[in-house]
Amino acid sequence: MANTSDVDTEPVIVHHEAVRAEPVDATEGLRKAVLIDESDGAPTFAIRRFELDPDSTVPRHTNAIEHEQYVLEGEYVVGIGEDEHVVTAGDALLIPAGVEHWYRNEGSEPGAFICAVPNGDDEIDLVE
Repeated sequence: MANTSDVDTEPVIVHHEAVRAEPVDATEGLRKAVLIDESDGAPTFAIRRFELDPDSTVPRHTNAIEHEQYVLEGEYVVGIGEDEHVVTAGDALLIPAGVEHWYRNEGSEPGAFICAVPNGDDEIDLVE
């Protein structure tokens, strides 16, 4: 157990009612809520919650930073590189920096996932 005098960061609790999901500009039907990030004092990682509506897609894109994701609800397709994977609640993914990926919710229920990323700048490039 770490000695609290050795910790530079104060603990933070963010209650769900304090977090608002905002539409993502790149596509319709995708919302993002920032749960914890460097503005909360998190020194290394940010945690975000994404919601993908039924019949919605996120276009092919790359990110300059890696993504670790955990599926909370729903079933949807995640394309990574040249492969497509059906994911459901409880599945976890690693999308390395610079790898093309996209999402497609073909179902009638929304999908939701947690995404953990390193703090700092992220460059997103849409793939034509």
